Amino acid sequence: MSAMTRREWLALALTTGAALLLDSRGALAQRRLLTKAIPATGEQLPLIGLGSSATFAQVAGTGEVAALREVFKTFIEQGGTVFDTAPGYGSSEEVSGRIAAELGLTDKIFWATKLNVARQGGPADAAAARAQIETSFRRIRKAKIDLIQVHNMGDVATQLPILRELKQQGRIRYLGVTTTFEQQYAELISTIRSEPLDFIGVDYAIDNREAETTILPLARDRRIGVLAYAPFGRTRLFRRVGDRPLPDWAKEFDAQTWAHFFLKFVASHPAVTVVTPATSQATNMLDNIGGAVGRLPDEATRRRMIDFVDRLPSAP
Repeated sequence: MSAMTRREWLALALTTGAALLLDSRGALAQRRLLTKAIPATGEQLPLIGLGSSATFAQVAGTGEVAALREVFKTFIEQGGTVFDTAPGYGSSEEVSGRIAAELGLTDKIFWATKLNVARQGGPADAAAARAQIETSFRRIRKAKIDLIQVHNMGDVATQLPILRELKQQGRIRYLGVTTTFEQQYAELISTIRSEPLDFIGVDYAIDNREAETTILPLARDRRIGVLAYAPFGRTRLFRRVGDRPLPDWAKEFDAQTWAHFFLKFVASHPAVTVVTPATSQATNMLDNIGGAVGRLPDEATRRRMIDFVDRLPSAP
């Protein structure tokens, strides 16, 4: 059987309603999602989650959220659990909490949200930080939130102790810090080294590998889980590949689409726990979840993938 285009694969997957891939004979197979363990506890999480920035946040802000309902239904039906959001992502946190409650999915989701109150020339306002957290609890509608992280290294000295207090009280299960700004990497590294963390969140993609230098190895050494953000470089990687077909050797790690190719690269790094691409379309959600199906590339294949992408022209 010849390789399917992304459009053909999505149409077939939507028709069957299953996480699909081609087996070695070219036949369609359905398999369970790959998982990785949270280092601190051993709890297993599916490799592919759902983010809520970018287009997800834009759709949430319009109030026309029927598409997001379908995204959530597809996500959960296919075995996904980790949903990453933040008060700073426009209406994402509020709309997501409402949709999940309406669909009866609240308790099936591993909720990962964030904390970052604005600073006015000094330390963050601790009272405002606590108020933001209580707003998140109301929006998410759970007595215990799975993960809250200090977003973009926002006054860690003030806000991380608040999260630690909440964890000690049993109101949150895990805590951490995040950044997607390279100029904050030094502070992130320092925090990883000095603070007991359960998770970090950082941007990481096949053409954005700076986190591999120190951050990811250090997180692994410190037994800290990693949420990988922006695995497509927002839309940069899709623009770089354009209409090019997947290389034939992508079938060696069960990649049927470019989304699988990019997600499996990120997910195969030993330090990465969950990859959280954002989307506002159920078809893309179904495509993305295929990144957690079948085999992952080994180290030699990862180097081959890097070489392939590095040879591509820059995104238009």
